Amino acid sequence: MAQRDYYEILGLQKNASDDEIKKAYRKLAMKYHPDRNPGDKDAEVHFKEAKNAYEVLADPQKRAAYDQFGHAGVEGGFGGAGGRSAGGANFSDIFSDVFGDIFGAGGRAGSRVFRGADLRYNLELTLEEAVFGKEAVLNIPTWRKCDACDGQGQASGKEPDTCPTCHGHGDVRVQQGFFSIQQTCPSCGGMGVVITDPCGTCGGDGRVQEAKELNVKIPPGVDTGDRIRLSGEGEPGERGGPPGDLYVEVLVKEHPIFTRDGANLHCNVPINVVTAALGGELEVPTLEGRVNLRVPPGTQTGKTFRIRGKGVKPVRGGSQGDLFCRVTVETPINLTREQKELLQRFGETLDEGGRRHNPEGSSWLDKAKRFFEELKF
Repeated sequence: MAQRDYYEILGLQKNASDDEIKKAYRKLAMKYHPDRNPGDKDAEVHFKEAKNAYEVLADPQKRAAYDQFGHAGVEGGFGGAGGRSAGGANFSDIFSDVFGDIFGAGGRAGSRVFRGADLRYNLELTLEEAVFGKEAVLNIPTWRKCDACDGQGQASGKEPDTCPTCHGHGDVRVQQGFFSIQQTCPSCGGMGVVITDPCGTCGGDGRVQEAKELNVKIPPGVDTGDRIRLSGEGEPGERGGPPGDLYVEVLVKEHPIFTRDGANLHCNVPINVVTAALGGELEVPTLEGRVNLRVPPGTQTGKTFRIRGKGVKPVRGGSQGDLFCRVTVETPINLTREQKELLQRFGETLDEGGRRHNPEGSSWLDKAKRFFEELKF
C-alpha cells in the first residue's frame, strides 16, 4: 500500500511555514489522541499518520530530504548512535511541547512535567576522519534522573503533592480592576506540585549531575556544519519528564595539504623549472595513497590537473568528487657559482629565441610598449 503524502495528511501546501505545520498537527493530534478516543482503532491510525508527518516536516533537514526525494529520502538516514537513527522517532520529544498544556504532564493529572534541555557537543574531526567516517567516544556532562526518588523529588519516592494554590495548573489568575492576569504560581514556581519531603540525594530537584560516555558512529562524508541528532540523549526532564536530544556539531580541522570544497579536494603541487620546462612525472598524495601525475612540457604556474574519483563521497549521496592539483613553478634559491653561470648562459639563449621561448613574456612586453606609446602627446 502506497504511503500517503505528509503534506496531505496535515492538510497543508508544500510552502507551509513551521507555525502552520505545528498548528495543523496539534489540531489533528487533539482530535485523534488515544486518550480522547479509547479503543478507536481508526483514530489510532490517523494519530500515527499525523505523528509521522509532523516528525519529518518539523525537522528542516528531514523536510528538505522529503521534498526532494519523497519517502525514500527520510527512510534510514544517517547519524545514528548505538543503533539509533539520527531521526529516530521518540514520542516524548515530538509531543511534549504540543500536549504540555492540553493533557498536563503527558497525560498525568495533578502535576506538570517539563521536557529536558537539548545539549550540543562540538566534535572536531580530521579531514581523513570526516571523509572515511569513524567511531567517536563522547564524554557528555549532563543530568540524569535521580534513582533514589525515581525523579519525583520526594524522599518517599511517591509523587509530589498537588499545589494547593494553583491546584496543579502551575499558574494562577490575579484580578486587577477590570483585567484578569494569568501568572506563574508563586507557591510551586509553575510546577503544579510541591515537594513536602525533599529527596536527600537530589534535594528535591529529581535530577543529579553526572558525566556519561556515548559511542557515536560518524558516517563517511560529513563536513563542517553538519549536525547529528541523538534522540533522547540530552538532559532528563524535570519531575520525570522526557529527555531532550543531543546534537553533535561537526567541525573539520584544517589539513596541511588539502582543502575541501564540497565533494572536491584541492592541493598545491610545487615543481622545479626543469620539470616544468621538459615535463615529467610527479608522485602526488591523495587521501587513499599516492598516484602519478604526468606533467607536460612547458607547464606554467597555475595550471590545474584533475584526478577523477579522488575526492569525497558526499554523506547524502551522489558521485564521488575529484582532486584538483594546482601547479606552482618554484624558483630555485641558494645557487652555487656554477649554477648561476649555467643559468646566465641559458638565459642568453632564451633571449635569442625571443617569442618562441617566452610567449607570455613577449606578449606582455608588446602590450606594455603600446601602453607607453599611447601616453605620448
